[in-house]
Amino acid sequence: MEELLRRREAEDRTRMLVLTGVLAAMGCAGTMVLRVPSPTGGYVNLGDAVVLLGAYLLGPAWGAAAGALGPALADLLAGYAVYVPATLVIKGAMAALAAGICRKGRPGRMLAAGIAAEAVMVLGYCLYDGLLAGTLAGGLPGVPGNLVQGAFGAAASTLLMAALGRSALVRRVFPGIE
Repeated sequence: MEELLRRREAEDRTRMLVLTGVLAAMGCAGTMVLRVPSPTGGYVNLGDAVVLLGAYLLGPAWGAAAGALGPALADLLAGYAVYVPATLVIKGAMAALAAGICRKGRPGRMLAAGIAAEAVMVLGYCLYDGLLAGTLAGGLPGVPGNLVQGAFGAAASTLLMAALGRSALVRRVFPGIE
């Protein structure tokens, strides 16, 4: 019996590791592939939506790993290596916070969780940009673009989860979804 339980735990860890890798790859691709120019500068992408999606599907720990690694890899591959450390911390914190607020994928809490997580993103990049500029005011120009990106990520992830939550297959693979 103990052997069966150990095997089951190993299978569960393997499944979560694979799903985390898939969502990290999706986060990297979502950040890099579709870039819609923002009127406030920069661009809007699907990366934050995938970070939040991973948080809702995988929970705080695995979701934070996927949310941190995918966008950080996108920064590295896109030539923004200076942002890799910040992205690892900020996106991981976003995912952990969103998953913590939105336990078991409760649809009514997803938008609130997304907004709270995106506030972490806006503040985090503002502080990091200020650090890079040598003054807090140096981080302020990026705030409007990050607000647009955050609003898009929170809305898109909420809509995606509403659609995914209707799938019996998704509910079977991710039993925490209601």
